[in-house]
Amino acid sequence: MLKYIVMLAAALFATSALADEAKPIVEGKDYFKIDPPVASEPGKVVVTEVFSYACPHCAHFQPYVDQMKSQLPAGVEFNLLPAVFQPGWEPFARAFYTAKSMGLLDKTHQALFDAIHRDHKPIRSIEDLANLFYADYGANAANFVSTATSFVVEGEMAHGNELVHDYQVDATPTLIIDGKYRVVANSEHGVGFGEMVTTTLQLVKQEEAAMKATPAKKPNKK
Repeated sequence: MLKYIVMLAAALFATSALADEAKPIVEGKDYFKIDPPVASEPGKVVVTEVFSYACPHCAHFQPYVDQMKSQLPAGVEFNLLPAVFQPGWEPFARAFYTAKSMGLLDKTHQALFDAIHRDHKPIRSIEDLANLFYADYGANAANFVSTATSFVVEGEMAHGNELVHDYQVDATPTLIIDGKYRVVANSEHGVGFGEMVTTTLQLVKQEEAAMKATPAKKPNKK
């Protein structure tokens, strides 16, 4: 049943994207400028999803993210950035960085959303995550907890929290394009998940065009 819902959402989004491809996007409604912009990786366009595994809206948004990723032009980088808007979200951010360091992220990202929001597993602490979820994917529970509380993950947590602040994000899910634009759902403006993705794809095209139009800087000769 869940697979059918995901396929249906993807089909509906694809139809909507075709209909809205040429629709002009409006600053202050469809997207917001980040002021000041946050430096992104030079030479490429980067799309970042700010999310939390604890956020039910992020779980519902995931099929749209998957469809969007399949439509991003070659060379566009997609990143995930966990937010910590309340104490209960912190273990999930730690788990994200830990799973990433252990090479488990690709096979556990959707599965963790399912475990929390579909299967309603009692997962709240980093110990719960280690023992009740990641152990099923080959992680040693004690090692997982140790890594999640390590100096390295503490540093990644601090850097991630700083980025969320600098991106001026106050809700999840939010999409960030090249550190310059913020896209978020807004029911009052008629901006839903499908509109978020079509806006993001248009901003990506805009950034790619601007990048191609800007001549590369030549290194200074000494």
